[in-house]
Amino acid sequence: MQNAKKLKGLYLITDDTLTPATTVLAQVEESLKGGARIIQLRNKNGSNKEKLTQAKSLQELCKKYDATFVLNDEIELAYELQCDGLHIGRSDHHRFKEIRENFDGILGVSCYGDIDLAKHFEDQGADYVAFGSFFPSPTKPNSDIVPLKTLEIAKEKLKIPICSIGGINSKNVDEILRYEPDMICLISDIWINENILDHTKNYVTKL
Repeated sequence: MQNAKKLKGLYLITDDTLTPATTVLAQVEESLKGGARIIQLRNKNGSNKEKLTQAKSLQELCKKYDATFVLNDEIELAYELQCDGLHIGRSDHHRFKEIRENFDGILGVSCYGDIDLAKHFEDQGADYVAFGSFFPSPTKPNSDIVPLKTLEIAKEKLKIPICSIGGINSKNVDEILRYEPDMICLISDIWINENILDHTKNYVTKL
């Protein structure tokens, strides 16, 4: 799978509060300098114009650092901009077939703790699946906690890359790394750090 080489390493997601519009580009660039391989724009509260502007800018920035840009949930915008990647959650699962037929980029799906669902989307053409939350998440406090064993079973049953997400930080990341997921996804533990570049480098070294 040609996308598999891109779907490895540190995967970072922006946040409306922690990476506001005024600083998101500078923050993301620091993380890319530190070795982040995948950047997802998750903009839940911005206007359509802001989302368009940020997506264009982040796609160009990722290209500069040979990283992969993923847009969260904004399906039509991903079509329009021909983004590197698109990630969808539960609310768009029913559109998966349509999206796969219309989107040539990397397509990822949140599967929470459901391995059968992940296998279904693998068979339908997903490029990667995400599992979590594995720990309480500051950015999604109401998320269900998924057993770490899920990663072990997923590695046995799935052929596509696996992403782990949810409450991961420098104190618990080793628990996740024992299961060797293809991607470790972070939000708050990167963006709350005063030195994003060095903190990113520390994670990249672990990975």
